[in-house]
Amino acid sequence: MSNLTSSDGFEQPVVHETASAKSMVFSDIDIQSRMSLARPDELQFEYTRLMMGVLLFHPQPQSILMVGLGGGSLAKFCYKHLPHAHITVVEINPHVIALRHSFCIPDDDARFRVVQMDAAEYMAHTEQKFDVVFADGFDQHGLPEQLCSTQFYDDCRRVLTSGGVTVVNLHRFSAFRDVYVDRIESVFEGALWVVNAPGTTNCVVFAINALTKDLKLTFGKHKPVHMSDEAWLQISPSVARVFLATQASMQDAHL
Repeated sequence: MSNLTSSDGFEQPVVHETASAKSMVFSDIDIQSRMSLARPDELQFEYTRLMMGVLLFHPQPQSILMVGLGGGSLAKFCYKHLPHAHITVVEINPHVIALRHSFCIPDDDARFRVVQMDAAEYMAHTEQKFDVVFADGFDQHGLPEQLCSTQFYDDCRRVLTSGGVTVVNLHRFSAFRDVYVDRIESVFEGALWVVNAPGTTNCVVFAINALTKDLKLTFGKHKPVHMSDEAWLQISPSVARVFLATQASMQDAHL
């Protein structure tokens, strides 16, 4: 399949559907997003479940910013399972947004909205503060330059509340992966963890604004009282992986 560019300059995603799933793709190489037709709110990819490890640091975020909509996997999960969170999704490609109903992404309402805009520009100008920023803005060419710059990561930190977390999805075999991690580490003054998503080409960076030495993270096999059985079943193994990664590094640093 060749890449399709529309007259407005944006790539036109293609939807592939089977008897059990629907996928959004830009090329033959990568699947942008996949949705189970029977369980449209389910996180299909391990890296998205790993990104929800942010709940270790912020169990009940009140405000979430998402960079990149895609098929809306994270947006739908957070909308359903974090009912007190206000969610803003910034997506540059209008053709991706046009497929929101095809992927069962909810309409805009009092606590959910999708903004069509360059996320770097949005981040540079917004005065709103967020408990969590999810940065997953890949396109058909990879990670756009403006979404992996030092300035972008600086804006990610600026819009966070104290103790807020930026969660960045990266391609762990990219030649620039270490460059991006170094930029994040510099901006967040070393307050970050990098966790590989097993069986994938992804790694996820968790960077905390104003990390304190008295930060205590806990994880147990029992479901948190505020979370549904459905959500916990999906993400608990991935949250455990994040927890183990943080404990190992915190012990090394004597935090």
